[in-house]
Amino acid sequence: MNINLDTIPKVNEETGTLVSDYINTLTKPIGSLGRLEKLAIELAKIKGEQFPSVTPPGVLVFAADHGITDEGVSAYPKDVTEQMVRNFLQGGAAINVFSREIGAFLEIVDIGVAKDIDDEQLINKKVRYGTANFFREDAMTREEAEKAIEIGYEQGLNLIDKGAQCLILGEMGIGNTSASSAILAVLSGQDVSDLVGIGTGLTSEGLARKAEIIKESINRRNPNRDDALDCLAKLGGLEIAGMTGAMLAGASRQVPILVDGFICTVSALLASKLSSNANDYMFVMHQSAEPGHKAAISLLGKEPILDLNLRLGEGTGAALGFPIMKAATLMLKEMATFESAGVSTKGE
Repeated sequence: MNINLDTIPKVNEETGTLVSDYINTLTKPIGSLGRLEKLAIELAKIKGEQFPSVTPPGVLVFAADHGITDEGVSAYPKDVTEQMVRNFLQGGAAINVFSREIGAFLEIVDIGVAKDIDDEQLINKKVRYGTANFFREDAMTREEAEKAIEIGYEQGLNLIDKGAQCLILGEMGIGNTSASSAILAVLSGQDVSDLVGIGTGLTSEGLARKAEIIKESINRRNPNRDDALDCLAKLGGLEIAGMTGAMLAGASRQVPILVDGFICTVSALLASKLSSNANDYMFVMHQSAEPGHKAAISLLGKEPILDLNLRLGEGTGAALGFPIMKAATLMLKEMATFESAGVSTKGE
């Protein structure tokens, strides 16, 4: 893979200590802003700055199709991927609305949609026309998985070069909860039945079939749980790979990564497998309603910031959580200290 993962630095613990001490001088009881204080410290460590910024955010949505939909694992037909990409390009999806609200750069990347979409707003980086059906064969070759990660990395760097101060990753791909559940089952060692959810709206009968298809697919593909690329190539999706690459790009540039829901968190797990340092640049922005998300978050070693019973994807949960990250930075920049405000400290 043409990415030097050794360039991802460790976060700056010294800056974190300085900011922690500074927060305790602000005009509030110590610790009274709870996790917001911890977020500010983590952002400072990531950026190596005592007064970090996350504005403007950059949103990257990767779109791709999945051959596993041939097995009836989704309530929606594969055509919806292409139709939703067109909706993104027309500005009508939830991620468009939320991106506008937070003043984000928003880019849509076709990394593997099964049909061609001719639109100058679309970034066309198609690796192939959707993955193969991993119930019957590997989803893609290892080389294709590497290429998709490299594309995601390149797109992440490009958005950072345009001025993005944090990255929000999103996806669109009918069938991608099946791919994510399969990868998570392998990485976690947990039973598939405990991880799969209704996705876009399966019935209980459809859910049971989805679990059985994924279980049998894992047996047939026999991926190496210690090899992230093997898991990705045999069971994954091109958009999952793209998000993985973009996360590695963010970490390499010391830019915070705002992780969305279930599928995005599986990408975060893969990125962390490829570079352990990358994990320290990630924030899980919400707890998805998908059953597997809790297991994925636990495996990542994070604590979600919001729980709004979301299960849409697209980066929506991360975009909704962005104002909290911004508030953490503004707390540092704009709150007065006891000394500057002439306010007595405890015991004075």
